This record gives sequence, C-alpha cells and structure tokens, in this order.
Amino acid sequence: MGIYSKHVLPRVINLFCGTRPIQQQRRKVVPLAEGGVLEIGIGSGLNLSFYDPDRVTRVWGLEPDPAIRKMAIEAAESSPFEVEFLDLKAEDIPLEDDSVDSVLMTYTLCSIPEPQRALQNMARVLKPGGRLIFCEHGLAPDESVRKWQERLEPMWERFGGGCHLARPIPGLIEQGGFSVENLETMYLPGFRPATFNYWGTATVA
Repeated sequence: MGIYSKHVLPRVINLFCGTRPIQQQRRKVVPLAEGGVLEIGIGSGLNLSFYDPDRVTRVWGLEPDPAIRKMAIEAAESSPFEVEFLDLKAEDIPLEDDSVDSVLMTYTLCSIPEPQRALQNMARVLKPGGRLIFCEHGLAPDESVRKWQERLEPMWERFGGGCHLARPIPGLIEQGGFSVENLETMYLPGFRPATFNYWGTATVA
C-alpha cells in the first residue's frame, strides 16, 4: 500500500473530489466563510478558488498528507489572501482557543480517525459567534443504499484513504459540541452509496 498511498491515492482523491457535482457543492458553502478561516483537510486546495476574497483575510489549511498538501501549496501561490499550511491531524489543531472566525470542512469528516475529538478541537478554536461550515457525504436515508454502504465500507476504507461511506454526519457534529443551525441534504449524481450529501452550518453548543 506504500506506493499506492504515496503516489496513486492523492491523484485519485484529487480527481474524484474535483468532479463537477462536488465542485457545485463547494460553490454553495465555501463563500460562507469569513475572516480568519481554518480549513480542515484542505487537500489539494480545491476550495481555494471559491473563497470570497472580500470576506476572507487568511486561511489556515490543515492537511497531514504531504503528497496532497504539496498540491495545495502550489494552488495557493495565486491566492489573494495568505494561506498558512498546518501539517497535523484534525485531532491536534495547533491553534489557540477562540482564534478563528470560521471553520470549513468539505469531504473530510469521512476520513478522520477520531471525528468527535477533531470536532471538539474545532469548537475550541472557534471564536464566540463563529461558525462551522460543512459539506460531507455520509449515511444515506434509503435502506437499500445503506445496505450497500455497509457491505462496501471495509474495502472502501482500505483503498480510499480511510474514507467511511456511512458516517451519520449531523449526529457526529452535534456529539462533537456543535448545534446544527442549517442543514440540507441530497444525492449527487453518481454512485449512490458514496453520493448522499449533507451541508450547512453549525455553531458551538
């Protein structure tokens, strides 16, 4: 898995996460970010072009994978705002309490090993009145799709960089110390076990 994880998987993730339906989802949520933004799992930097430069002053891009982070560093070279990269996991955010205005998380919660610990850290660094802005795929509402998610998850997790197909996104966010204030859901076009999306905003409970 070493060569696959280092050389193949980052390209696969970048390709999948850059499809038109997912880019449309990014266009819905990323412009909501404002002020100093902590992006959890900045990946290859696919969100950078969707930030509103009139509202964002700085982005901290957290990404522990060096191969994927290298792509984001290249993408950030033309950014109109400062982007600082953090090479730690979401469970270990190296920022002070109450230090960011917005936390952005897109297609990341599925692959965080300890999601509740990570979310608690996100709540810790948010300033009072700040928002978590999220867009994630997860547990589908239809039983037939959920059964396929359960069957495929072990193999999907192994070859998809730790990605889980069936995480209950709103429940995890609330268990992590947030109160979901806006939530929308839908299936994106494509493979239904991997395309049920949740997106919206949450505040610290």
